[in-house]
Amino acid sequence: MKAMVLAFGMCALVGTAAAQTVYKCTVDGKVSYGEQPCAVGKSSELAVPPAPESKDAAQALERDKARLAALQKERSVVAAREERENARAARTAAATRQKCERLRLQVKWAGEDAARAGKEASASARLKARRQAEALAVQCPA
Repeated sequence: MKAMVLAFGMCALVGTAAAQTVYKCTVDGKVSYGEQPCAVGKSSELAVPPAPESKDAAQALERDKARLAALQKERSVVAAREERENARAARTAAATRQKCERLRLQVKWAGEDAARAGKEASASARLKARRQAEALAVQCPA
């Protein structure tokens, strides 16, 4: 467990070491490297060059940008198609509602005509009212 904690600690230090200044110390012919200049002996600051940009990273970035643009274009195409489908569905629903309302009115009027008709015309008017009600029930079940 201690070794694991030590390993994680070293990994954390390695990540920060690249961003810091490195000093080379020479004492009695022995060379050592550290974060601080030497107290004794010869000390020199080493220039740590920044990591070179990888061509692969630049290419990957360009691929990612192209893929993002393609996904955004695809998304806008899908959104436009859904919008058209929703508008078509709304028009169809409005037409269906209008047709059902027209049938309801016809049933109502046929019922009123049957109530006003005389005895001989009453059977014919009731038949017409019943047929209108059946047509309404078939076309508009709710």
